Amino acid sequence: MASGVNRRQILAGSMAAAALARVGTAVAGSATEGLRFADATPFAFDELKRRARVLASSAWRKSEPAAADLLEKIDYDAFQKIRFKPSNSLRLDREARSPAQLFHLGQYFREPVRIHVVDGGTSREVLYNAALFETPPDHPARSLPDGLGFAGFRIMAPDLKTDWLAFLGASYFRASGPFNQYGLSARGLAIDTAMPGPEEFPRFTEFFLEGSERGGAALTIFALLDSPRATGAYRIRIDRVTDARDVHRVVMDIECELHARGEIRRLGIAPFSSMFWYGEGSRTQARDWRPEIHDSDGLAIETGSGERIWRPLNNPPRVMTSAFADNDPKGFGLLQRDRDFVHYLDDGVFYERRASVWVQPLDGWGRGAVHLVEIPTDDEVHDNIAVYWCPEAPFHAGDARTYRYRLSWLDDVPMPDKLGFSTATWTGMGGRPGQKRPSGTRKFVVDFQGAVFSGVGRNDGVEFVITSSRGTVSNAYSHPVVDQRERWRALFDITASGSEPVDLRGYLRQGDRALTETWIFQYFPDS
Repeated sequence: MASGVNRRQILAGSMAAAALARVGTAVAGSATEGLRFADATPFAFDELKRRARVLASSAWRKSEPAAADLLEKIDYDAFQKIRFKPSNSLRLDREARSPAQLFHLGQYFREPVRIHVVDGGTSREVLYNAALFETPPDHPARSLPDGLGFAGFRIMAPDLKTDWLAFLGASYFRASGPFNQYGLSARGLAIDTAMPGPEEFPRFTEFFLEGSERGGAALTIFALLDSPRATGAYRIRIDRVTDARDVHRVVMDIECELHARGEIRRLGIAPFSSMFWYGEGSRTQARDWRPEIHDSDGLAIETGSGERIWRPLNNPPRVMTSAFADNDPKGFGLLQRDRDFVHYLDDGVFYERRASVWVQPLDGWGRGAVHLVEIPTDDEVHDNIAVYWCPEAPFHAGDARTYRYRLSWLDDVPMPDKLGFSTATWTGMGGRPGQKRPSGTRKFVVDFQGAVFSGVGRNDGVEFVITSSRGTVSNAYSHPVVDQRERWRALFDITASGSEPVDLRGYLRQGDRALTETWIFQYFPDS
């Protein structure tokens, strides 16, 4: 999904803590050593949109980083030795809710971005110089020229012990989510993901950071996006709310105005990337001692008609793209539903703490499809899952579009009480224990849970409805799980062969009433 650097290296670049200083001034007891700004210039979102529109009318120019030979020497190990000086941290608001620190350029982040601070309708660019960072005496970064630019930035928590938001590389950004643990990444835009040709990675070339002075969103980030076939202006209003359980929810209201420089065959709106190596339903793929390894375990969709869909993720034998056609979707996202530590047993990276992400369109998006891209992987260091909205209408050169959506980083997406949700999917040998197992038959077991099952018993007419795109389904039935509150289990066998996938679709119903969301799975018989 990305080139040059893997997800572990990107994560490591956005985890250090820092201290706080005022913009251009010193915090009590400290002094800024390298913080310098350009002259103030007027700033407004409308002007940023105008710049994106004008930029789209001219040919794309590849950014050529200065001092490329020195940046080549700042490899992964050298990058880890660079620390932003606490006294140079940017204070974006009077309440110090959103202190910012800047990322240094290096071998894996060569293309510079310009970073500005917005205050009262004007902006001032932060100027790079080596004194902003702590480095060893012989470090190559000490020889870089002033004004070089930065790789990105991160936003610190008010207690200055952790960061909770980072923008680093291309148009990637991520939040630490409900439990202060980084995981999946969002992007500003995707172009030609999983197409026969190379994917295009638009990048944010400039950021404008504005803190809140009126108790509203914690901060607003404006960004200019550029790529060979598209430009864009983004406004991202961000807030971080903590509840009584000390669980955080990061909410981003995003508006982007996009302009097409050239013909775009597959446009990806609100894209994000994640990692799925194996889970409880794919134990045969496990090469590691841990029971499960994934940042996300499923794709959730609320269609325009109100249907709720759950699609457990796969580590497929080959690249697969699944398209879920819809009109004006109400929401979609990658979720980490399994929050049980003993299902992962990793006390170093804590997969059970990874954020779920939910996209809620704020306008009608028309006809299109939610695309799910799954790429084979044999390790946890690669983002092998991508999800985005692909509009049906093509994006021609000269076209302009505006999209507004809410991106929430949270522990779980609320489900209506009238619907149960899928909690786990297992597979194993088909047939019945104690009898000869039929060849080419696989058993599936799907658990559902929810208040909808309260008071519903085994003999109350609950039926499991299951269909398949090919093959033969048999032995389908369901029952309440013994001694488990409001939990039902559905089981069935599927007999199929060949390398082509089998698409499975099922749900529990009582009479004409659906009791659960729709469970969808893609099964590969020969894998």
